[in-house]
Amino acid sequence: MSQKDALTDAVNAENAAIFSYGVVAAYAASSRSQTVAEYTAEHRSRREELVAALNAAQAEVPPAAAGYDLSAPITDPVSALTVALTAEEDCAVAYRALIEQAEDVGARRLGLDGLTDSAGRAANWRLVLRISPVTVALPGSV
Repeated sequence: MSQKDALTDAVNAENAAIFSYGVVAAYAASSRSQTVAEYTAEHRSRREELVAALNAAQAEVPPAAAGYDLSAPITDPVSALTVALTAEEDCAVAYRALIEQAEDVGARRLGLDGLTDSAGRAANWRLVLRISPVTVALPGSV
């Protein structure tokens, strides 16, 4: 895998997360709607940074798919947040791979910032879902 491949995978993970959060928003408790909106905006911003990096590398930017498979059916607020948690974990995996494949400090910084943000959001969802431990030792590890 190359840096461009890792950037592409991270864009794809962000697109999937944005889609997932769109569905999550329809089912999440109203008390979580502000958090869901903030996290969605953070994923959009992160995706734009990745797209800019791909454009700077003169690499093809993958288009967002019309739809994505969710990690589980969403039927209520709890299952919605479980899908949000999985989206964050998937992004963490993509960002960890980007760190590993980075050929320059800019790509490495994108990977580190993305991994840190995804790990923080995942920790929040684990806390809300009462999953212990709330944090994991090596975010993005498979």
